[in-house]
Amino acid sequence: MSQRLSIPRRTRSAMIVGLCLIVLSCQTAPITHRSQIILIDEPQEVALGIKAYQAALSKAKRATDAEKTAWVERVGKRIAAAAERPDYRWEFALIQDDKMINAFALPGGKMAVYTGILPVAETEAGLAVVMSHEVAHAIARHGGERMTTGLLAQLGMTALNVGLAVKGEDPGTIQAFNTAYGLGAQFGILLPFSRNQESEADHIGLILMSRAGYDPKAAIGFWQRMAETKKAAPPEWLTTHPSDATRIRQLRALLPEAEKEYRRSR
Repeated sequence: MSQRLSIPRRTRSAMIVGLCLIVLSCQTAPITHRSQIILIDEPQEVALGIKAYQAALSKAKRATDAEKTAWVERVGKRIAAAAERPDYRWEFALIQDDKMINAFALPGGKMAVYTGILPVAETEAGLAVVMSHEVAHAIARHGGERMTTGLLAQLGMTALNVGLAVKGEDPGTIQAFNTAYGLGAQFGILLPFSRNQESEADHIGLILMSRAGYDPKAAIGFWQRMAETKKAAPPEWLTTHPSDATRIRQLRALLPEAEKEYRRSR
């Protein structure tokens, strides 16, 4: 005689809440139209993004070079217009750190570029590659997706705790947000997104920069220069990023789609 599996009431409650949240939280990524499950409410995600941005800038030194700052503002505004998120309050900052070859964008349209990446960008189109890639992470809500992965892994917790975490009222939510969006504890370390999210951000970013009027072929040159900045790269299977060779191959395959958008923008 088979025995009926007994599941504790608390576990059942957590599972029911989790399944309901999953059903109600289906999203679609822009441009790629990939299906996503994101439990975090977007207004809450935006609020967390603003707080994280303010905290990051409070620990950083703003660049004083007016020409470079204007360069970042100009490119950022064109990419923001292509992103078609008028609900975002876009803001662009240039942070003085010549050793940091990176940039980040957060929900709500808050973005920072480090001066260390400007020599690699070389041109306005090269900078558009960087900024559109980071904006893609934000509008595709990759951080919210990563936070959701963490919540789903914890469905054994009580239904109450699941609810608090989704509302952003759990004490660890801010820390989870910073981790999900790649911000290290000191905001000086940018942690990587997953390999699939990086590739998706490349795709979305390539289309955004093309719609903004930048030649998408600049992406190939930019990532070739980025590869030259790395003394020794680990094997791709040991990293969360696609290798530079894989990234460039994928971007080349996307160029026909992007070039159509570029021609329409002119």
